[in-house]
Amino acid sequence: MDEHEISKAVVKRLPRYYRYLGDLMEAKVERISSGELSNLMNVTASQIRQDLNNFGGFGQQGYGYNVRYLYQEIGKILGLDKVYSMVIVGAGNLGQALANYVKFEKRGFWIKGIFDVNPRLEGMTVRGIEIRMVDELAQFIRDNEIQIAALTLPKAGAEEIAPILVENGVKAIWNFAHTDLKVPPDVVVESVHLSESLMQLSYRLNHLDNK
Repeated sequence: MDEHEISKAVVKRLPRYYRYLGDLMEAKVERISSGELSNLMNVTASQIRQDLNNFGGFGQQGYGYNVRYLYQEIGKILGLDKVYSMVIVGAGNLGQALANYVKFEKRGFWIKGIFDVNPRLEGMTVRGIEIRMVDELAQFIRDNEIQIAALTLPKAGAEEIAPILVENGVKAIWNFAHTDLKVPPDVVVESVHLSESLMQLSYRLNHLDNK
């Protein structure tokens, strides 16, 4: 099936399948049924089968799913069998927290550089990665074939930096700024609006009594 036909809801669930299957592998579980996976994930067995059937199914009736095989196949679907070069633009608290997250490398996301506009940060290192000034960004992207950029900047800064990223070959932007970036259709943007997520949590908290 063409990937454009896969719903966003299915794509959103794939990393969760991947995480649970990884935990099952660590627990030495070799196979699992959709029913057993349903009980773990609080997703219906029917939904699990429908999701996985979008990509070929992977299971056998009466046997279930081979955990390691399914983990590897979902990893391929998510593109985790590849290695990506990445930069972080914005070396404040959030940017430094992302740079310190060691599991990115385990998933194939290698942070090659960190950039900021604050001259006080120039030359400092975060987990061995030097903080550079934004005026070096364009050349660095070209020299290091950077594919992904994480933007942890205020709104105005993100809107100014996004065209520089696109013009120099970045194909995916992980956007933490409070703005919806306008980029060409061949550039992927995944926006993480933390305040919006918190407001959704607030909504759910304040409607608990209505259930």
